[in-house]
Amino acid sequence: MLGLMQDRPLLISHLIEHAARNHGDTEIVSRRVEGDLHRYTYADAHVRAKKMAEALQALGVVAGDRVGTLAWNGYRHFELYYAISGMGAVCHTINPRLFPEQIVYIVNHAEDRVLFVDLNLLPAVAKLAGQFKGVKHIVAMCGREQMPKDSGIPGLLCYEELLEGRPGTYAWPELDERTACSLCYTSGTTGNPKGVLYSHRATVLHAFAGSLPDTLNLSARSVVLPVVPMFHVNAWGLPYACAMVGAKIVFPGVALDGASLTALFETEKVSFTAGVPTVWLALLNHLAEKKQRLSTVRYAVIGGSAAPPAMIEAFQRDHGVEVLHAWGMTEMSPLGTVNHPKAKHAALDAAAQMANRLKQGRPPHGVEMAIVGDDGKELPHDGKAFGDLLVRGPWITSGYFKGEGGAVLREVPGRGGGWFATGDVATLDPDGYMQITDRSKDVIKSGGEWISSIDLENAAMAHPEVAEAAVIGIAHPKWDERPLLIVHRKAGSAVTKDALIQFLGSKVAKWWLPDDVQFVDGLPHTATGKILKTRLREDFKDYRLPTA
Repeated sequence: MLGLMQDRPLLISHLIEHAARNHGDTEIVSRRVEGDLHRYTYADAHVRAKKMAEALQALGVVAGDRVGTLAWNGYRHFELYYAISGMGAVCHTINPRLFPEQIVYIVNHAEDRVLFVDLNLLPAVAKLAGQFKGVKHIVAMCGREQMPKDSGIPGLLCYEELLEGRPGTYAWPELDERTACSLCYTSGTTGNPKGVLYSHRATVLHAFAGSLPDTLNLSARSVVLPVVPMFHVNAWGLPYACAMVGAKIVFPGVALDGASLTALFETEKVSFTAGVPTVWLALLNHLAEKKQRLSTVRYAVIGGSAAPPAMIEAFQRDHGVEVLHAWGMTEMSPLGTVNHPKAKHAALDAAAQMANRLKQGRPPHGVEMAIVGDDGKELPHDGKAFGDLLVRGPWITSGYFKGEGGAVLREVPGRGGGWFATGDVATLDPDGYMQITDRSKDVIKSGGEWISSIDLENAAMAHPEVAEAAVIGIAHPKWDERPLLIVHRKAGSAVTKDALIQFLGSKVAKWWLPDDVQFVDGLPHTATGKILKTRLREDFKDYRLPTA
């Protein structure tokens, strides 16, 4: 017997409709790339999103087409989130910090038809535009007065001109809630980046979960400033959750320095913010130097990499800000866990409370977790046993776009199938708290972003005087980890550190460049010929980077 409830689909367009109807006068504030502050409301955003949907139709975009964005956090990007997905197309956010070859690969693999680009990113796009195979239109996200006289991009369109004359009466289609809505690519740490294709249903459920008191604790009283970029797993879902609850949004644009963020926090009375540790370190240093205090921020979510204890303490001690440690993945939309204490933890001493705070947190309803040993069997949730971390749930991927990587789901004896292997090694305690203890892939996490050791090694070994190379992560006080390149030179070679760094500069993104190069007489290998990185990590356990 089925229940007698209305079968209404869960759609992204319903979020912006709800916000416009019930929180229509709530502000959305943006620091624009042009430098000024822009203010309007959810009601305004809804009308402009409809106009953009009408414009996209006029450009020939149809349901299922991918529409790319290379943009920072701002109101136009917000409008595109809703216009593209609402009409049944797929919003493909692209990380502009990737090196050019990856951007070209991602745009072509996604088969983007239209590409929206923020003003300050146009020069970089101009160099790549000829390599975009399927892109029919490139749109500058600005008004006519800001359009460059000679962009180097044939037929460059203007965002505001696309909206002019549109009625803004577009009727959002009633889609199947399983329809694809957005696309994000992984960092490509093992080969080419892979696409994660989200659905309307998954995104709306993720927004519900993200707003709960024991996750991000959002409401219509919240003022949210997402420092996490909108190209980084949809700003951790905040543009959707904020519309769902009617929270005021403050978009910081491209200026993420301590002074710029502080000014927005204070003038807009921000109560909630989220980002990676690197940004918060710079902010805390600025506040300490200027002897300033955050007066309205109550919560700061730290994800991307582990939050140092000193950072958690400084936020609480100096600013009264509660840090919420969080963990997730592109493949998880990304919310996996958030660390809120339980009532019983108030009785613990300060050291025990901090130890609990350093865990990645508890999953909300909708995320199931298991840890398994080498035999694939589940391990106890005792906070001591550690194993491969597996997850499943309605906003977790079932596979990659176009089938890249093959089948990704597995079974856990006694708990059935549908489990996704995260690539992390973790513990789970009886209260559901998860703690990452290691990584099962040889990737380096720097400032919340992944760096591929394999790609760096391959680039280094392209140098004619390098016999073999290995890259390992070395602890860094600011960036969490930075790459160390270990090189075995060819006989007779005298290639230097500076020469190798310069050589790599044309092959990888600048922020991927190793902080140092160490030369050795030979690299250790396993019995199958693979470089033995466990030995290298042991050999360099006391090594300190010159940038540290």
